[in-house]
Amino acid sequence: MAIAIDLQRIIESDHDHLIHPLFHPSDQKEPFVWVQGNGAVLRSADGREFIDGLSCLWNVNIGHGRKELAQAAARQMEQLAFASGYTGSTTLPAVQLGEKLASLTHPSIGHFFFTSGGGESNDSAIKTVRFYWNSLGKPAKTKIIAREHAYHGVTVAAMSATGIPAYWEMFGGKLPGFIHIPSPYPYRFVQEEKAVSQGVAAANLLEKAILAEGPETVAAFIAEPVQGAGGLMVPQDDYFAKIREICDKYDVLFIADEVITGFGRTGRWFALEHYGVQPDIVSFAKGITSGYIPLGGIGISDRIYKVIADAPPAKRWMHAFTYSGHPTACAVALANLEVIEREGLVAEAERKGRKLLAGLQQLSGLDHVGDVRGLGFMAGVELVEDKATKKAFAPNLKIGERVHQECVRRGVFSRFRGDIYMYAPPFVATDQQIDRMVNVLAEAIPEAIKQVVK
Repeated sequence: MAIAIDLQRIIESDHDHLIHPLFHPSDQKEPFVWVQGNGAVLRSADGREFIDGLSCLWNVNIGHGRKELAQAAARQMEQLAFASGYTGSTTLPAVQLGEKLASLTHPSIGHFFFTSGGGESNDSAIKTVRFYWNSLGKPAKTKIIAREHAYHGVTVAAMSATGIPAYWEMFGGKLPGFIHIPSPYPYRFVQEEKAVSQGVAAANLLEKAILAEGPETVAAFIAEPVQGAGGLMVPQDDYFAKIREICDKYDVLFIADEVITGFGRTGRWFALEHYGVQPDIVSFAKGITSGYIPLGGIGISDRIYKVIADAPPAKRWMHAFTYSGHPTACAVALANLEVIEREGLVAEAERKGRKLLAGLQQLSGLDHVGDVRGLGFMAGVELVEDKATKKAFAPNLKIGERVHQECVRRGVFSRFRGDIYMYAPPFVATDQQIDRMVNVLAEAIPEAIKQVVK
């Protein structure tokens, strides 16, 4: 049912007053005006319905329209909407959420600092590792090693860790002290070290970078367990075990960016669990509230917390956000986590992810489908000009964008990067909706390619 609004006036007002993320006016001429959501379905102001193929931005994990979360927010707002969480104060929801997270995260992680989103979380992690080494009398250990295709956010430090140059170029480039190594990216990784597995060879590039920079200058390595926005790249099974070994060998901290993958997306509470290793810091956001209200944070190991706690007051951890531990956001997070547990949605994400990936793998027989990959309830399909050589399409053909438009015409709204089309629907998507997503993509790919390939 269409919502009774003057759609043209809303769009004109949008043009007059708003700047959107990744903004250019040419991409905002005819925006979708989203007005309602239910389960895995989004509705636009003109009455159209779309399957939400990416949980909006990888975050609406428990689906749209959850009254439990709205009610949790209302109850907390009526009682205490906000109070400062600065040292000397606390609130019940923040304490309860910290306790809950300690029961869900890795055994090594027991203390938490809250932010308002993923970029703030990764900035907090980067500042914390620099504080840690400075406090231990090693102020030269400031460098951060990240990976190509990484997405860690677009605040200044997180942008510098992000491994997609388009995010740096018009802002004066990345900050000094940020180094990028190749992604393990199994479909395209070029293995020069033949005596070991591909995963170990990819991990060994971290050791090579640490030695090139000097271990005494490297503070941390930051990585997504599954690279999400950069193109949905699932690492080799032995990659992170070797990463952990290298970090330990050279006394480099390991930051796991679980902003996308945390809270069940891969069929585990945290994706790094798949690989049997633990980080020194875990950053999170998105799924902690299923996007109903902004919240993020970092969890730190006891080793790091001890350094923070033992610092003299004059050299304390001088990091803060007004909304850290926002009681309403924490109350919503607690309600969200309760829903995930009560409805067994982590296990559902694993089951439905297997179904989605199996369906998408059937598209491998299509011309120009080069790779299909995924873990849990997130999957990607990479399109290429030549399957035998893995040759990519010319960027000006905009194959990914064309596929996206064809999916939209068929009632599925998701995202792409280059010529990689990605799915990560809400955990409550039905089996029928999953089948529909697969069938829509099966129709969209040949139709999009037909427009440019004669």
